[in-house]
Amino acid sequence: MQIQLRHLKPYYIEEKNRSTSQIWEQHIVINKEEHVHIVAPSGSGKTSLMHFIYGLRKDYSGSIFYDDNDIKTFSSERFSSFRQNKMSIIFQDLRLFEDQTAMENIEIKRILDPYHPAQQIIEMADRLGVKNKLGQPAKTCSYGEQQRIAIIRALMQPFDFLLLDEPYSHLDEENRKKAMELIYEECDKRNAAMVFADLKPLDLLKDEKVIYL
Repeated sequence: MQIQLRHLKPYYIEEKNRSTSQIWEQHIVINKEEHVHIVAPSGSGKTSLMHFIYGLRKDYSGSIFYDDNDIKTFSSERFSSFRQNKMSIIFQDLRLFEDQTAMENIEIKRILDPYHPAQQIIEMADRLGVKNKLGQPAKTCSYGEQQRIAIIRALMQPFDFLLLDEPYSHLDEENRKKAMELIYEECDKRNAAMVFADLKPLDLLKDEKVIYL
């Protein structure tokens, strides 16, 4: 699978932000197995870009293609199939169900199209230090704990592309490292691409193609 951004331009981004961008109004190709680090200052459209690629928003000119398919032509059913089998995402705002337990939040994603057995949730939660939070409602967990829960949730499904929108903003260095190691492992298992967007370059990322938004 391949994602192409063809002369993408958000309707609302100011000209000064578009003119210096290496993505807006450019032709960008992201291939499966490729790791891309998007560096995006506040206000440059980082979260918008992730939502465009994932198909949540269409307020842009230009085109986004999955392989040879323009996603603006997709029905909701076709998008649902891609999101279930081809593309996973960690949203900046996480989008957990606050009254559901951490385990229930993760399991909801897993049972749609299982990639891992249920036991893997416990193993990943143990690695990321949130095993003791699995039985708690998500709203009772700290934001950093919720971020780790959201990371595990995203890794439960099959994917060719993993989109990450500032997934580590509330994690300390040690927990960032543990989460990054897990993400690399899971991308390698699937030969999947990783598209990681953050406010600044991160030392944790290794050998990624860096693109400034």
